[in-house]
Amino acid sequence: MKVLVIGGGGREHALVWALHKSPQVTEVICAPGNGGIAQLARCVPVDPGSLHEMVNIVAVEQPALTVVGPELPLSVGLVDELIKRGHRVFGPTQAAARLETSKAFSKEFMQRNAIPTAAYALCTTLDEVREELSRFTVPVVVKASGLAAGKGVVICNTHLQAEEAAAQMFSGVLLGAPETEVVLEEFLTGEELSFFALCDGAHAIEIASAQDHKRIGEGDTGPNTGGMGAYSTDGIATPAMRHWLLRNVAQKTVDGMRSEGAPFKGVLFCGIMMTPRGPMVLEFNTRFGDPETEAILLRLETDIIDLFNASIDGTVNQLAIKMRPGASVSIIAASAGYPGKYASGRPITGLPAADQPNEDVVVFHAGTAIKDGQLVTAGGRVLAVSAVAPDLQSALDKAYAELAKMSFEGMQFRRDIGHRTHGKF
Repeated sequence: MKVLVIGGGGREHALVWALHKSPQVTEVICAPGNGGIAQLARCVPVDPGSLHEMVNIVAVEQPALTVVGPELPLSVGLVDELIKRGHRVFGPTQAAARLETSKAFSKEFMQRNAIPTAAYALCTTLDEVREELSRFTVPVVVKASGLAAGKGVVICNTHLQAEEAAAQMFSGVLLGAPETEVVLEEFLTGEELSFFALCDGAHAIEIASAQDHKRIGEGDTGPNTGGMGAYSTDGIATPAMRHWLLRNVAQKTVDGMRSEGAPFKGVLFCGIMMTPRGPMVLEFNTRFGDPETEAILLRLETDIIDLFNASIDGTVNQLAIKMRPGASVSIIAASAGYPGKYASGRPITGLPAADQPNEDVVVFHAGTAIKDGQLVTAGGRVLAVSAVAPDLQSALDKAYAELAKMSFEGMQFRRDIGHRTHGKF
């Protein structure tokens, strides 16, 4: 079968890589793709924010299946339009994707459906922010309600800082476009856990769990990023905790969205904070996460096409997802200046040859391009060096050894991925 993947980052490279291994797949196309994806798939140019361009690509290519990677195409209703035209597509509708695209909707949904989350207030003006802040102790979290590529969260140590962060969100200074709504949220403490569930509108089953490293600096310091690395292990959460999260978060979410007339199909990413009061939802993503996907798919032994089909056909409850025992990691190599301003077009050297694949160590391209025959940087997060092994330390050793061979001007990465205590949840 012919499969089209929408997107062009590290997550999409991992999806293309998994599809390329499937005996059910004869051809993979990626729109727009990147320099690494081009080694496995035919890349076609598209603007992931243009509904017309994406629908047109599907009409021209006529794939048997379209897989939507990033959140932006979901937010503009790509899945709805493709279903309307009779195409087979993996991902949630625009209404179901509001769990990610509107933090205001998500918080109110969780409150309506008794899903544990932090106390919050929704504000549409700076005056409302000032009024509501008096109810919060510091630190307090200020979140942009809309999509912000993982950068719309500011932890503030004073009410004045929170007011300033909200003002910058409303004005567009912070994120490049003005927000119409911000969320004030209670600051939660504990360890974070990313819990992934496959959903078909009625059922949810666990795929895997992982832990991301959001801060740019080692020791979890500095500003938030889209993610600087992740790991996934058998013991990252106990079977009892995984069952609790499936029943009390993922399945409750599927049940709630179904009852509200927006059935959720696709991957539900549950960002969880393991607080002293119990697990609480920090956020939902309505697609595979990044860089967690690069780690998780290295461990996936079930054909990924079977996951997509079960979600679309409503047979998730009949699927048994098998993961490779052990551990996997993904370490991000980023451009100098990221998550702020950064330069692109820097030549990349030291990558493994495309004709010498290693199933245990894979370099996924997040922000690369081919320029005059040379692979160059084309994003803030450039590469996701990923490895799988029987244990976490061995996986880390493999990934860092591979990363040591690579370079580009200004390359930065964290040397402490996986440093947190794991296996205690």
